[in-house]
Amino acid sequence: MKDLFGQALLDYQKGEFTEDIITSTNISDDDILPISYLFRAFKEMPKLEQKALKITKGSVLDVGCGAGSHSLYLQNKGFQVKAIDISKGAIEVCKLRGLKNVEVKDILEETETFDTILLLMNGTGIFQELNQLSKYLIHLKSLLNPNGQILIDSSDIKYMYEDEDGGFWIDAHANYYGELDYFLSYKGKKETPMKWLYLDFDTLKLACETVGLQCELFLDGEHFDYLAKLSLA
Repeated sequence: MKDLFGQALLDYQKGEFTEDIITSTNISDDDILPISYLFRAFKEMPKLEQKALKITKGSVLDVGCGAGSHSLYLQNKGFQVKAIDISKGAIEVCKLRGLKNVEVKDILEETETFDTILLLMNGTGIFQELNQLSKYLIHLKSLLNPNGQILIDSSDIKYMYEDEDGGFWIDAHANYYGELDYFLSYKGKKETPMKWLYLDFDTLKLACETVGLQCELFLDGEHFDYLAKLSLA
């Protein structure tokens, strides 16, 4: 990884912003990801994210923290928060913004336990592919304190396969329709393509039940997205 995402965050943090990030997938064209949005305040966050932060409790792990907006809000509320991301640039930005406990780390390398684990902004994305879902859920389960919770959001992107007649052109012989190839570019440079998983709620719930986690649909979003609460069964 070239960490173009982290570089974009650093440029913005240091007042060197000149252009936004460009993203695309194997089923969608180029789209602009405004870097300013990654630095948003609580009032600018979607309702799903606001709800997740409102029901956060105890010690917190913010997975894939990005620029640290969720963690900063919680830290300012007095929560004990640990923020992790695989992007070195993102973690440097978090430190510059005043986060006290941050680390460059993959979630599968985490060993501490927490009362709340946050995976927001399509938190299921880090699972990458459906066949890795159980591995990640089992590990996340091991990081929960008794009565702990995992708050995770995602979207059912089946709508992206709908044709003009209301039918769907999903290939039954292909991989799960929420598995995407994700592309990112910044200032003319292209990041190494990555796998990204959008997960419908029923699939998430079934996977959770298989590994001994309860999965509750906590809130529906405005566009096929949702917030789920996972807890020890």
